[in-house]
Amino acid sequence: MRTTLDIFAQIFRNLWAHKLRSFLTMFGIAWGVGSLLLLVGVGEGFRSGNKRELAEFGQDIMFLFPGRAPAVKGNMNSARSYLLTYRDYLDIRQLAYVRNACPIISRTDLHQVSEFASGSGEILGTEAQLNEISYLPLKEGRWLNELDGAQRRNVIVLGNELLKTLFPGRPAVGAFVLLNGIRFEVAGAMPHLGRGENMWLNMRGYIPFQVMASNFPLKGENHQNSISFVEYQPRVTAEHLLAQEKVHEIIGRNHEFDSTDENAYDEWDTIQESKMVGTIFNGMNLFLGAVGMVTLALGAIGVINIMLVAVSERTHEIGLRKALGATNRNILFHFLLEGLLLTLGSGLIGMFLAAGLMVAMGGVRGPQGFDPPKLVPMSAMLAIGSLSLAGVIAGLYPARRAAMLQPVEALRQE
Repeated sequence: MRTTLDIFAQIFRNLWAHKLRSFLTMFGIAWGVGSLLLLVGVGEGFRSGNKRELAEFGQDIMFLFPGRAPAVKGNMNSARSYLLTYRDYLDIRQLAYVRNACPIISRTDLHQVSEFASGSGEILGTEAQLNEISYLPLKEGRWLNELDGAQRRNVIVLGNELLKTLFPGRPAVGAFVLLNGIRFEVAGAMPHLGRGENMWLNMRGYIPFQVMASNFPLKGENHQNSISFVEYQPRVTAEHLLAQEKVHEIIGRNHEFDSTDENAYDEWDTIQESKMVGTIFNGMNLFLGAVGMVTLALGAIGVINIMLVAVSERTHEIGLRKALGATNRNILFHFLLEGLLLTLGSGLIGMFLAAGLMVAMGGVRGPQGFDPPKLVPMSAMLAIGSLSLAGVIAGLYPARRAAMLQPVEALRQE
């Protein structure tokens, strides 16, 4: 009886005897598995990057901007512009399907001056609850509070890049900034948000909404009590479309147009966008998985061909082994193990190469919205399971054919 070690030695001798054929088959399987895992990893990197980008805005945020309301539903040629108002915000906040909401007045034309430098960032007038909706961490100092608005305090919280511009290398909290000549005390400062060259979130300053509305209202005719946009969150994530529908009803009622006309709204639903991105990449993963299965099937066919050739070329050896006492089970196990080793071994090589490439790319910063590719455990487990199945299938038929040979007939063949 041959030991398992002898079987492995014989398998490697057989593979070495047909180096080119074995290499091409193993290369095809390794390439297919490596490509599959790398493509899925790139998709997962984009998915996590997109999720991270959305998380930097906050959790379950929905934005509503001023829009154009058509006089005739669906006919934008008859559309008229409308502005959001503070009343719209108050009505939205009272909705049962809305957990939180905040009005925003945004101005980019306010000149900022400190005792060290001047800047031209975006100034937002907002209420204190904005940091409960948006992701607004603090590096030092404090965030705006309700008393700031109620008492109309001239305080400001600076984004990281605006902080560096106005106070280069100097302490800012407690210092003063002039906004169009009006003095504001720096109450807090924020760390850098986002990655790479994404500066727009960091070139912002935040002041109380009531102070902004009094001193720096939106410019233009009929802009009294108007705001730039509203941020709000649904009561629960699953109800975001219902919350959106109720918000539409309020805006349609307040601005006298058909609330069911989807063309009348300019909005951004981060929940819906996240779902759409997830659906796209789930479909992509299914497609790549199907491609990977086809690749593995073709590799298994190649292994079957190699094993069939091995059976025909080693008929005399098989007959001799059976004449010396080898059982059908021994022969079956030998060829089954050879097919499994060929498929699983080449697949693992492709997997480790793909994982190594992903690790090497882990320190490379991708463009905005992209994270480095990541090895997806479920895809790796699926690949290993599929390779094992392919190896069994690839070795089973040739092994059975070899085991069914009669010793006398096998020994007659040269």
